[in-house]
Amino acid sequence: MSRFSLKPLRQIKFIGFYFLFLSFMACPSDDECTKMITIPQFYIVGNQTYSSEITQEVSCNFPEPTEPELIEPPTLENFTYQILSFNYVPETSDNTTLLQYEIQLNNHNDFNVEGIPIITVVSDGLQFSGNFTADAVEPCNAINANSSCILVYNSETPIENILPPTTYEIIDVEYVVINN
Repeated sequence: MSRFSLKPLRQIKFIGFYFLFLSFMACPSDDECTKMITIPQFYIVGNQTYSSEITQEVSCNFPEPTEPELIEPPTLENFTYQILSFNYVPETSDNTTLLQYEIQLNNHNDFNVEGIPIITVVSDGLQFSGNFTADAVEPCNAINANSSCILVYNSETPIENILPPTTYEIIDVEYVVINN
């Protein structure tokens, strides 16, 4: 006769199978269940629309997006600028307005970037921002990694029925990313 009883061993097996069964059958709570979704986004710069998408982890009961989401245009981080030259003459002897500037745009990132310089101006007390590169000699629509581009603008426009602003000052430059 053996002094060893199998009864406690059967109880341990039963308890082990019971916990194993529960772990397979247990459903995670809704708070723990997550899924990955793709969210379409778009932003507008001037008259152009740009689209992108992000992937985000959300709870399982989060609805799938049906419409693209309007977002603020993304600006380039690690970006600086320096105004190298600036000349504004409200009225020249030729009855024109002269605006000339050169701005060095610096991309301090380890990647090339495509984008649009957005310039903020104060003119006769009014502040406005925009893409003024359509008539630029060098619009800087791309800047290489850890590099610079010089935005060159030179425009002389005739003075017609409206007097030109007496002041024109560049107060900020941002670089809106359209592709990187």
